[in-house]
Amino acid sequence: MNWESEISEFKNYLKLEKGLSDNSIHAYVTDLMKLVTFVKDSGINKEPETIVLDDLKALMEWVNEKGISPRTQARIISGIKSFYKFLLIEEKVDKDPTALLESPKIGRKLPDILSVEEVDSIISSIDIRKPEGQRNKAILETLYSCGLRVSELIDLKVSNLVFESGFIKIEGKGNKERLVPISTKAIKEINLYLSEYRRNLTIHQDHEDILFLNRRGKKLSRVMIFTIIKNLTKKLGFTKNISPHTFRHSFATHLIDGGANLRAVQEMLGHESIITTEIYTHLDKEYLKDTLIQYHPRT
Repeated sequence: MNWESEISEFKNYLKLEKGLSDNSIHAYVTDLMKLVTFVKDSGINKEPETIVLDDLKALMEWVNEKGISPRTQARIISGIKSFYKFLLIEEKVDKDPTALLESPKIGRKLPDILSVEEVDSIISSIDIRKPEGQRNKAILETLYSCGLRVSELIDLKVSNLVFESGFIKIEGKGNKERLVPISTKAIKEINLYLSEYRRNLTIHQDHEDILFLNRRGKKLSRVMIFTIIKNLTKKLGFTKNISPHTFRHSFATHLIDGGANLRAVQEMLGHESIITTEIYTHLDKEYLKDTLIQYHPRT
């Protein structure tokens, strides 16, 4: 057994069995390579099946000395744990050396959110006289209306727009599909984009069903979505660190603040766990207390 072949099979497992995206697989492998680099640089020169808990503890000391943040350390441990879980499933190891490996404690870091007024000001600042203006307006309305991940936005298909029912179909993490409601405002901006911009493009082969396209008729990149938002917010003088995810986080926060059911928000965001939704929406103590008083049978 060697690292190269096992990592190659691990990548296939993540793609075929777990249904992860290329970006997620790349992140897992990047974190796992920290262990491979450490094994080689430290002179341990062990193969995957001979790694023990002490080796992993030494790895984390090495990582810590490099000044890597606790949050990143926790992610590295998660990647290594996933790798050894795969080796156990494949019966390539008898014991999991990561079983007793503890992750560093990390605080709950909450990203900036936008107020409704700030969302309005950003979208209103788009110059629709420019060829790509209507497209960019439709993009931001869709991000905020549906709370999409940036990967879900750029992969959104024309065939998955179910406007007559007020929904769009999203292919999320792990190839899991979900229906997400879409606002009439977002529908209006998308229809204007389709009729005023997209219909005049020469669309590249294999991109015919992709909704948001660049001027060459190809799918937009993640970087392009970040760039669009950064340019708009810079022009407005925002000091917050605003990204596509800020619109997703604001979407969830505004729904919760308005009294939306947490389970409904969980479904729209595509979270497997309600705990993740609670973190995204950073429910305050008063909300939690009110929920307890309203719904617990013995208050």
